[in-house]
Amino acid sequence: MTADTIAAISTAFGEAAISLLRVSGSQALTVADKILHTAHPGEQLAPRVVHFARVVDGEGGVIDEVLVTVFKGPASYTGEDVVEISCHGGILVTRRIFELLLKNGARAAEPGEFTQRAFLNGKMDLTQAEAVMDLIHAQSDFALQAASQQLEGRVGKAAEKLRESVINLVAHVEAHIDFPEEDISPETGAALQARFDDVRGQLQGLLATAEHGRILRSGARTVICGAPNVGKSSLLNLLTGFERAIVSPQAGTTRDTVEEMLHIHGLPFRLVDTAGLREHTHDFIEATGMERTRKELAQADVILEVVDGSVPQSEAHRVPLPEGKRGHVLVLNKADLGIHESWKGVEAVKLSCQSSLGVEELRAAMRDVVWSGAASPNQAIVAINARHQACFEQALEALTRAQAALQRGEAPEFVALDLREALQALGEVTGRVDVEEILGAVFSQFCIGK
Repeated sequence: MTADTIAAISTAFGEAAISLLRVSGSQALTVADKILHTAHPGEQLAPRVVHFARVVDGEGGVIDEVLVTVFKGPASYTGEDVVEISCHGGILVTRRIFELLLKNGARAAEPGEFTQRAFLNGKMDLTQAEAVMDLIHAQSDFALQAASQQLEGRVGKAAEKLRESVINLVAHVEAHIDFPEEDISPETGAALQARFDDVRGQLQGLLATAEHGRILRSGARTVICGAPNVGKSSLLNLLTGFERAIVSPQAGTTRDTVEEMLHIHGLPFRLVDTAGLREHTHDFIEATGMERTRKELAQADVILEVVDGSVPQSEAHRVPLPEGKRGHVLVLNKADLGIHESWKGVEAVKLSCQSSLGVEELRAAMRDVVWSGAASPNQAIVAINARHQACFEQALEALTRAQAALQRGEAPEFVALDLREALQALGEVTGRVDVEEILGAVFSQFCIGK
């Protein structure tokens, strides 16, 4: 348990009905007692009971009437003694109470320090600590569900299960090294190979969720592209539900990219309206916009290619897509004018931005591109983040090397070294190893007071 006592304003800056201040540490109760006058002065506040009190300054002046809750360690969020003070939500009154806490023995908490203490005191593993921030930043049903399940320990438990499996593999190989007379064979038997294959399969399954995790946290980058004047900006406005982009019959109205965030079937999409693409232009600004469009296409998760479906396919200008690019949805716009017969048999969504015909079909197609099957926020979700991905990839590489070394009949000492590396990488996922640099990177992203 850390020696010093920390305090922070845990609610967002600004005026509100209530503000919350938190104090954590060995002297939390002492610090709070110095500024609080309760109905029974000198009486210790009962844990997990809301108490009425007045906050007074050094001269006895009343600053505010507050509600106070005490959580005795280790049965608290941080594992230490914690005091939570709910005051009126004015900026000045909140600041005055915070200054009093600092004046009476607490220090200002660093970003994420409360959750960092919870981790250090064994109240949660590192994946759960990261999930706290994901929960705060969640902007869609799926992101909220994924963060909730990670907070419950789903990712951490999966990593620990894999770690236990690798420990068993290490134990088998090192037993052969330490006790060669016992005839414990590390040779490439079918049973041992099956154990390697099982662990590698589980690692690959977790790594497959990394893309979902990135999309849930940042949104699927969805680029609306096509020739000038086919309805790209109209499509952006239709999907967002308001006039986000300027719509004009004049070609080349959109010169720069226009972005907007929205949610479809519980999934976040970052829509990007781009300048229309055509073969030649003498306008420098339009040419610059077209170059930005090509760059956006290279970075896109989803490409909505909009064409005028009312004209023959031979007359429609198609956008050259980056080689090997997935997530493409062809949108035949202006369906209210009738879709030309030459488009028959072409896989596309028929849409009318004027009448909203086909908009639900388009939303379903966008969902299916980024999330296979019917999306439901109630389904079990495991979505690792970039840090987890790096650790799992390192573990998979080390495990693959160890298995290959066994198959080649190399010395078991070399196999054990690779297995130890895999074990280290898996331990870093949950924070089971000494990783000060990782902790600094994780908790520096937190807000003050959390």
